Amino acid sequence: MSRILLLSNGHGEDLSGSLIAKQLVNSGFSVEALPIVGKGIHYEKEKIKIIGKTKEFSTGGIGYNSFKGRLNEIFGGEIIYVLKRLYLTYKIRKKYNYFFVVGDIVPVFFAWVCKKDFFTYLVAYSSHYEGKLKLPWPSKFFLISKKAKKIYTRDFLTANDLTSQLKKKVSFFGNPFMDKFFFRDKELKKSDFSIGLFPGSRFPEILNNFVLILEVLEALSDFSYFQKIEFNFAIVNALSSSKIREIFENRKWVYLEKINEKNLLKFQYKSLTVNLYWNTFDEILLKSRLCISMAGTAAEQAIGLGKPVIQIEGKGPQFTKSFAEAQRRLLGKYVFCATNYKNKNDQINQTTRLIIQVIYLIKLNKKFLISCHENAKKRLGENKACIKMVDDMNFVMKYD
Repeated sequence: MSRILLLSNGHGEDLSGSLIAKQLVNSGFSVEALPIVGKGIHYEKEKIKIIGKTKEFSTGGIGYNSFKGRLNEIFGGEIIYVLKRLYLTYKIRKKYNYFFVVGDIVPVFFAWVCKKDFFTYLVAYSSHYEGKLKLPWPSKFFLISKKAKKIYTRDFLTANDLTSQLKKKVSFFGNPFMDKFFFRDKELKKSDFSIGLFPGSRFPEILNNFVLILEVLEALSDFSYFQKIEFNFAIVNALSSSKIREIFENRKWVYLEKINEKNLLKFQYKSLTVNLYWNTFDEILLKSRLCISMAGTAAEQAIGLGKPVIQIEGKGPQFTKSFAEAQRRLLGKYVFCATNYKNKNDQINQTTRLIIQVIYLIKLNKKFLISCHENAKKRLGENKACIKMVDDMNFVMKYD
């Protein structure tokens, strides 16, 4: 039985890594995980053993941030922490037959330093950003080596591009972080019209994101139409119910009720009501007809399910103007965002107009929804990505 170490660099990468790890275990492999940044909560959920003590950082992983985020990486101890993780990986390298790395150049570099045969899912890179992928130095050197047994990408365009650049077969089988949704899309009873609200997962950035979304909702409350809409916040444990109540009360929202068995709080502003749920991310995403997102993975999964997304550019350190712009290039024209705004009020006004326009398209234009689903297949692929990747790995190992 082959032993495999999963390496991943970021919250979204941990999600994909955990789902790949689960499929590897189901296929008879012995699997352990070493998240390079973050707690690795997704591995815990899938009962995958985590190596070493983990630590959560406010940034989205090494190299994913604004200038301010880069400073946080340095002065917040993240760089030193990552170097310690590299040393730990090197110490335990001989326990494993292969590494499987998820993310970008960082875990690929870990595998190369350890001189291990590795498989990689390059979820952080896409040719959709600029038409042709410009790999950071020295990624190409690592990926053309014989140690790189197989490379998987996040879309067809990138697979074809890298096959040409690296002169070796690169494959696209779909995205693991989408697999769990395809089998559940018909489970939930959809309301007349539900909008999912996704402020992100990292503290303290989530606080600013949360307030910015509230400001948009307050602007929408001036329209009587929105009293018919169901608004659902997907909240992570980093944001406590007491902190939530404090924010709402400071902004003159009215507390309606708390339903403990559903992890639910309800608040109202004028005629607009909002529900806040903890740990029900998947359910909220599935039932939503439209998503308002300040989270990278949430937007990707929404687009993958054929749902349009409204972005709101934030202060960061992760979900910045540049990050949001890059995500629009990655996911296509059904990610809508206010741009070229003069100030915050203008940004909010533009965002409310976009929300109204997209609701109109969803309700009255069937071609719009058909096109959303076509874009989903083009950008994120179809289901069973984990199964297809692991089957391909078995084939490669058999003839290695």
